[in-house]
Amino acid sequence: MTDDVRNIVLGVVAAGISAALGWIARTYLWKRKLRRKQAFFGLPQNSESLLVVNRDPATAEPAVHRFDVFALLELSALIKDCGAHVQVVTQDAVHQGFGERTEFCVGGPGSNRRMVAHMAAMLPGVRVNVDPEPGPDRGAFQIGGERYRMDPGITEYVMLARLTAGDRHEARPVFLFCGQRAITNQAATRYLARHHERLARKYGARSFVLLLKVVNSQAYGPDVVELVGDVTKAAQTPLPTPAPRKAHSES
Repeated sequence: MTDDVRNIVLGVVAAGISAALGWIARTYLWKRKLRRKQAFFGLPQNSESLLVVNRDPATAEPAVHRFDVFALLELSALIKDCGAHVQVVTQDAVHQGFGERTEFCVGGPGSNRRMVAHMAAMLPGVRVNVDPEPGPDRGAFQIGGERYRMDPGITEYVMLARLTAGDRHEARPVFLFCGQRAITNQAATRYLARHHERLARKYGARSFVLLLKVVNSQAYGPDVVELVGDVTKAAQTPLPTPAPRKAHSES
């Protein structure tokens, strides 16, 4: 074997080893990233999850708003990426507790009974005005001592929460997408899809409640979203009970 042939063979071998090491490194990093994503969403390979669908309050018949359909599609893609399975159920057909399967619950308390139950159990510091009558406080959020009113199409709010049942480390999380309008629910799911890695680094397996502001949805749809802040403490601290009104006697 001449020196030229030997150099060619060594070069091919070195290139093959480099390619193999690169493939192994990429595979390792991809698997580590996938494991972190699965841990954050509580979705191990081949696990089961729930997608709880709300109803469109603007219709008399059971129906889902098109923006909520878009939100469900984005969540389905996240679940599929984790290698998990999903069961889609309507908001009035879920009769089980939480913690056994990861749950994604979409829609405010005016359109989702399941959301009402979760908020009562885990977010006692939040109240949502579900009065159907027009007014400045229609759909408003009260979180702790702060109130967030919406200006439809201009400024709207949505809560994005990851909650677990008590201190059970093996409990699967519940993700809540509680918006003032259907388009804000989609904005929250899109925000989660884009920022789940950063949220996983910051919170790990801990619960959190974020308040997001959707800006000018009539022009930008669900794409322009601002983080108002982390409202976890306020949302999980029970609000004071309103003092009973005193009866006025006639003189």
